[in-house]
Amino acid sequence: MSMQKTYMPKKEDIKVKWYLVDAEGQILGRLASQVARILKGKHKAIYSPHINTGDAVVVINAAKIKVTGRKLKQKVYRRYSGYQGGLREVYLETMLAKKPATVIQLAVRRMLPKGALAEDMFGKLHVYADEKHGHAAQKPELLKLK
Repeated sequence: MSMQKTYMPKKEDIKVKWYLVDAEGQILGRLASQVARILKGKHKAIYSPHINTGDAVVVINAAKIKVTGRKLKQKVYRRYSGYQGGLREVYLETMLAKKPATVIQLAVRRMLPKGALAEDMFGKLHVYADEKHGHAAQKPELLKLK
């Protein structure tokens, strides 16, 4: 009886494609989950959870992202320095005005698995507030998200 071996993707099997995503008019969470899926490599047949098989994603027009409900006024980003009185809170509305790229980066990072592999995946994400990006040389393929 011959046993079929499980396929393990090798480094030379992994070809990184570049995708361009226009965030204008997109819902933040839905966009982030689809981008995270591409960064993980789940859209490929060679996907393996312990190997970075994902592709690179360039997100443009981050400042024109949409959110549903009252999130602009109610969603809070918190960070804590560890010192007394060191809790900093920023509302989504303020964050979109000051650092729109950070909003998408945080949403996508929190949808990736935790650990060193996630840092590898996250390194393939490039977010820009407007239409200008410096990745024309990589010839990113325009990706239409649902």
